[in-house]
Amino acid sequence: MRRGNRIVLACIYWAFVLYVFVPLILMILMGFKDSKFIGFPIRSWTFDWYTGIFSDVEVLYTFGYSVIIALLSTLISVAVGTWIAVLLESRKFWGRAFTFGLMVLPALVPGIISAIAFRIYARWLEIEPGMGAIIWSHAVHNVPFVTLVVMARLSTLPKSQIEAARDLGADPLIAFLRITLPYLVPAILGASIFCLLLSFDDFVRSFFLGGYEPTLPVLIFAMLRSGMSPEINAISTVALVLTAAIGIWAERFTRNANKGSV
Repeated sequence: MRRGNRIVLACIYWAFVLYVFVPLILMILMGFKDSKFIGFPIRSWTFDWYTGIFSDVEVLYTFGYSVIIALLSTLISVAVGTWIAVLLESRKFWGRAFTFGLMVLPALVPGIISAIAFRIYARWLEIEPGMGAIIWSHAVHNVPFVTLVVMARLSTLPKSQIEAARDLGADPLIAFLRITLPYLVPAILGASIFCLLLSFDDFVRSFFLGGYEPTLPVLIFAMLRSGMSPEINAISTVALVLTAAIGIWAERFTRNANKGSV
């Protein structure tokens, strides 16, 4: 019976792996097709689509624009999310549950509803569509993820270390900078990478709050309106490889940091 269960679980696992990776593999292969149309069979192969996007000024500019937005929104969300996590985890105060609920709310609201709400709110505040509005919306959306990750890490911090620092004369700020913050580095880095990828891949909020300069997902959407082409696959493949590389590096760095803090 146990062996039968293992076989069933193994089949489910590999079916899920195929479900996830087969479309990605097909997308990558189509980026090498020597034709303007997507479809099988692939009769000849070429690197022209990849060399083309690296020489395309619009694509490179849009990629850099998206990276800048992702970096700035991540910095804001990490700063605010870490502060909220320390506040919620280190202090017991009236309204803590309500504050926690408000903090989580941006992550629970559907993307399209959130984008419409941000658009209306930005118009009410007289914020022009563009980079600033996109960074603002991405940061608000990403704060809950930072807070939850940092709170989970903060809950494992030995209280004796903080108490020892206070007994030695350290004020709350010095104790935070020398004890708490170094302990939170793995969680902050993991949350930062997660927010960075979320912001870079975000389409709905970028579409509703963007100006005349599109982010990379919005540019791909605009290109899709004229039909699929291997150029879109090449752009998507480059973005996939870069995000995967960043994710793998962050995972290894976080694992080493966790080992060092044990």
